Amino acid sequence: MTNGQVRATGDPATGACQVGDWENVAALAAGSYHSVALTSQGRALAVGDNRHGQCDVGDWASLVAVAAGSTHTLGLRSDGTVVSTGNNADGQCSVSGWESIQAGL
Repeated sequence: MTNGQVRATGDPATGACQVGDWENVAALAAGSYHSVALTSQGRALAVGDNRHGQCDVGDWASLVAVAAGSTHTLGLRSDGTVVSTGNNADGQCSVSGWESIQAGL
């Protein structure tokens, strides 16, 4: 990934490895059946099983970090707020009101 391009391998059935057109990637995360990227422009990309909406990140911007759970996805915005999408059966997407969050280094 030194040039911002991504390659993936795994079970092709879910589409989680369809990352061939991803460019300018700064960070990656993987859920059970989906893959998520953070671009150098602060946008999120996601592919794979979207049964729970975990790949619905198309309008996310101003991100500094992304994370993927089994069936959910999280993004940390540069203003310290958190966005989430996907399965919220156990409250894993209940991030409303999270502020002043910083990415761990």
